[in-house]
Amino acid sequence: MLMDRREFVTLAAGSAASSSLIRVPNALAATPKAMSAIKFIAFDAFPIFDPGPVFALADGMFPGVGLSNQWRTRQFEYTWLRVASQHYVDFWQVTDDALTFAANALKLNILPAQRTRLMNAYLELQAWPDVLPALASLRKSGLRFSFLSNLTPRMLHSNIKHAGLDGFFEQILSTDQVKTYKPAPQAYQMGLDAFKAKREEILFVASAGWDAAGAKLFGYPTYWVNRQKLPAEELGVLPDGSGNTLSDLVQFLGET
Repeated sequence: MLMDRREFVTLAAGSAASSSLIRVPNALAATPKAMSAIKFIAFDAFPIFDPGPVFALADGMFPGVGLSNQWRTRQFEYTWLRVASQHYVDFWQVTDDALTFAANALKLNILPAQRTRLMNAYLELQAWPDVLPALASLRKSGLRFSFLSNLTPRMLHSNIKHAGLDGFFEQILSTDQVKTYKPAPQAYQMGLDAFKAKREEILFVASAGWDAAGAKLFGYPTYWVNRQKLPAEELGVLPDGSGNTLSDLVQFLGET
């Protein structure tokens, strides 16, 4: 049985919500004064890149069977299991393995050309519509950006180019560099090492509730871009702020 994500995030981080803009009351949340110390923003990939076309492609090829849901669920469950078992392969291989599992579970015959097309869709992601104006606004305030993502370096660089985001990110941090995945503390440590900064100077921006919790437990000020409008994970910790878009992040930082 695959480990429940709540159990894993709590375990991994220990070893080391909203539909609109909010600042979350939380015993571990940063104060507005502390948020004013932010100099750097480390982004997960998916507050920036829209994976929706990948899922639409999968469900268009095989309608009515739930391929995209099976695929993306196993994708992240496999990263957590590989962290727990200390048996690493990179995120491209994890993605391919998850697709194989999903096809087998659903009894689908995915032809080689279809598999190639599905996998390569992860190299051709576009940015969400709110990303470019938000990044431009944040950069004007003097903030410096990085990715801190489970995606491989090839995936990150390909998508940056495809989305027209060259020049915005001074650090492209893939957890492949440390051969583990978030929420392992070694993954979040990459931001501190790359920027030579203190935890309180780096805002981590997550697309998933579990990642927001993992980063907060690591000690980062944390913002959750909750595009799916999901409830917060029940992990005993909440992000410092949450909203549905990067425009909400701009507003949040402008108010601190």
